[in-house]
Amino acid sequence: MAFSESFLTELVERNDIVDVVSGYVRLSKKSGSNMFGLCPFHSEKTGSFSVAPEKGIYYCFGCHKGGGVINFIMEIESLSYPDAVRFLAKRAGLEVPEDEEYRAQYKRTERLYALCKDAARWFRKQLLADCGREARDYIVKRGLSTQTVNRFGLGFSPNEWSALMDAMQKQGYTQKELLDAGLAVNGKKGGVYDRFRNRLMFPIIDIRGNVIGFGGRVMDDSTPKYLNSPETEIFNKRKNLFALNIAKKSKQGRMILTEGYMDAISLHQYGFDCAVASLGTSLTEEHAAILAKYVPEVVLTYDGDEAGQNATRRAIPMLEKVGLRVKVLRMQGAKDPDEFLKKYGADRFSLLLDKSENQAEYQLESLKRKYDLTDDEQRVEFLQKAAQLISTFPSAVQREIYGARAAEAAGISADAMKLEVTKAYKKRRSIEQKKQREIDLSPARQQQPLVRSIRYDNVRSAMAEEGLLRMLLKEPELIPTVRLPGEHCSVPLFGRVLELLRERFAHGQPVTLGALEGTLSREEMEHLTMVVNRKDMTVSEQAMDDYIRTIEEEYTRTHCRGGDTLLQMARQKKETGGYGG
Repeated sequence: MAFSESFLTELVERNDIVDVVSGYVRLSKKSGSNMFGLCPFHSEKTGSFSVAPEKGIYYCFGCHKGGGVINFIMEIESLSYPDAVRFLAKRAGLEVPEDEEYRAQYKRTERLYALCKDAARWFRKQLLADCGREARDYIVKRGLSTQTVNRFGLGFSPNEWSALMDAMQKQGYTQKELLDAGLAVNGKKGGVYDRFRNRLMFPIIDIRGNVIGFGGRVMDDSTPKYLNSPETEIFNKRKNLFALNIAKKSKQGRMILTEGYMDAISLHQYGFDCAVASLGTSLTEEHAAILAKYVPEVVLTYDGDEAGQNATRRAIPMLEKVGLRVKVLRMQGAKDPDEFLKKYGADRFSLLLDKSENQAEYQLESLKRKYDLTDDEQRVEFLQKAAQLISTFPSAVQREIYGARAAEAAGISADAMKLEVTKAYKKRRSIEQKKQREIDLSPARQQQPLVRSIRYDNVRSAMAEEGLLRMLLKEPELIPTVRLPGEHCSVPLFGRVLELLRERFAHGQPVTLGALEGTLSREEMEHLTMVVNRKDMTVSEQAMDDYIRTIEEEYTRTHCRGGDTLLQMARQKKETGGYGG
């Protein structure tokens, strides 16, 4: 939705970025006028998250997230742009000027939320009705209490083709809305029928308490065991986690990541209210980023089979990438947390949880299980692989400790293993340093934006454009002196920003980066905050002249008639094998 410039200006002015961010991050003044704190988007011990009140922006020097107050609310509250604007408008006591298109979209979204909520209520009634007897028996067999069933809103979908659809249509919902919500499907031979039939139903609830989808489980051995709602306008599997709406309030200081709904629910019933599960998909980078907002540590409790181990190995680097401590629970005598809890109880599980392996221990132990260490050839192979693994550990202490453990497991001296680890470490470091030198010798590669859609085709001009924009945002009074057309910028984003700054200055509007976010995408704002936070902030007439001259030189070089002629000649040579044919 497009909001008016005047409304967005007032919205940003009425929502001071320091006040808004302070509601989520403890800020303190460290440098100049900037405020610093621990980043809410990734786990860290030293505050690299900065807020610049004068610029109206935030920026993390660790994870590189940045933008204005609207971007911050979008990120921290997992809201769309229009919803973030509504959030801030409500906070500031402003009425949102909604256009017809947005009102229609908002109405559609609210109808889907309402439909899913009413469907959850209807599934709940079916569980308590005569048709739900089998499902109730299954719940009892699985050991779920009435309190747990109520807490998670479990329900039942009858074994009928259109029971839900008929009930919802009687409440005023249309067939199209049922299809849009993923509650109904189109038949291959025509007709529409209920997606979920004869299944125990698990409502999926987002962090704001909205029912956004469902998981349905069979009560026998038929397949698929679980059937999940498809992606819809309100349901994104990659950006939601089952039970996070409850787990986010936990005081346990970590999240327990399980493989399925039943494991998560069972853990909650036994007092572990920090358990969550992914929604019919593998763990994603988005899931990892969400978890990092709430806790510093995640414990993986995937099944002990090969699929579970593979999932664990995939999850570890994703979770570590966002700064999370990763531990792995290895269960003896049970295939999953639900079975372990039923066999041994909560106290035993709590002890197991406290003794869970860090990722280094897990990976070494998993490697050891692949080899028969009574066989000399396999021992040698194990030690070589172990040395390569241990060489990736960042701490010298870690390398020594786990090197000694590997040596003990294989029956060799710790000194011999230390030599092998050191050799592997030096080799790996040499490769890394070589790669770094290549990067260092290629500044153009370093200067490329993180966002692929904003790649620089002309790095020389782009660097000058960056410098010019930094200067103008720092000293807005220089804007009228810049005659450079925005179209002469090699990066379209920078050209747009230049014209926007010029227009805002001419109309007496605030000239800050934060004031532009209503016009720019989240990715564009993040890139621009990175640009303005680069160290070279020289402001002088000479520097500005140099920037403009460089931009014009590159524009002329790439757009002049001669350049076009040479390009045509080069293409002709390629096609004919030489100039003139």
